[in-house]
Amino acid sequence: MAAPEEKSSTPKIVHFMSWRKLAAVLSLLLVAASIASLATRSLSFGLDFTGGTQVEVGYSSAPKLDDIRNTLDTAGFRNAIAVHFGSDTDILVRLQNDESLQNMKPDEVGSRVLEALRSSSSAEVELRRIEFVGPQVGEELREQGGLALIIALVLVMIYIAMRFQYKFSLGAVAALAHDVIITLGFFSFFHWDFDLTVLAALLAVIGYSLNDTIVVSDRIRENFRTLRKQDPETVINISLTQTLGRTLVTSLTTLMVLAALSIFGGELIHGFAQALIIGVMVGTYSSIYVASNILLSMNISKEDLLVPEKEGAAFDDGLP
Repeated sequence: MAAPEEKSSTPKIVHFMSWRKLAAVLSLLLVAASIASLATRSLSFGLDFTGGTQVEVGYSSAPKLDDIRNTLDTAGFRNAIAVHFGSDTDILVRLQNDESLQNMKPDEVGSRVLEALRSSSSAEVELRRIEFVGPQVGEELREQGGLALIIALVLVMIYIAMRFQYKFSLGAVAALAHDVIITLGFFSFFHWDFDLTVLAALLAVIGYSLNDTIVVSDRIRENFRTLRKQDPETVINISLTQTLGRTLVTSLTTLMVLAALSIFGGELIHGFAQALIIGVMVGTYSSIYVASNILLSMNISKEDLLVPEKEGAAFDDGLP
């Protein structure tokens, strides 16, 4: 009697690469739009990069931030930024360098800010701290921050080329550059403040996207060595399908935490959470469609991933 046929446990393959041309067009449009926005609108650098004065004050009762901003604007402090710092009664005022503040000492700026806030509020206002960031320091931070991003990308390329193969390294670095440029494009287009917390988020995006790309690349390499009769597109589709569950669960749980930080974390880390939310979403997309798409464009094959045999291995039968 014939044995009953076993039901196949192989999951249904999602044909991701059938959309790769459309995905490539979408990525090119987003990157081009981001570069155009960065070239024309630039970034709205925060106090950490442009230089200015930070004044921390404490209120006896929670004030409204809009009232504080209007008061400072009326007092001559243009484009002043007021955010909660810790509790609802602690306020951090950020003043960028302009012509009206260039000849003033930080203590004098703090006194004027405190006087303006006290005159417009019935609550007691206490000066906690004054901190000045010079424009030279801000420019140095901007240069070092950009250099840190470039060094991170170069080190990633070297690492992946050593662990996998140079085609994988080019795909991974292209995906990372894709994620960083599009995230910067969002900040440029919407003119969100770009400060050190956002720069830290960009570095975190590189780490997150790299981790996801390495997981996918490792599965692709493994399947190329085991599924020898399948064509490269099928192997990549199988690999992406096998890692899809892990990718979605990781991305969704990360986005839940970031959404909570963005909504309830206060304005001080709002930019950090925004950058990570955009970076995680774009990074998840790039792990599937950018890195893998480049592998197919470079004609990746199983021969690229074969482990080279040692010379004389065929004659090594263990005999002396």
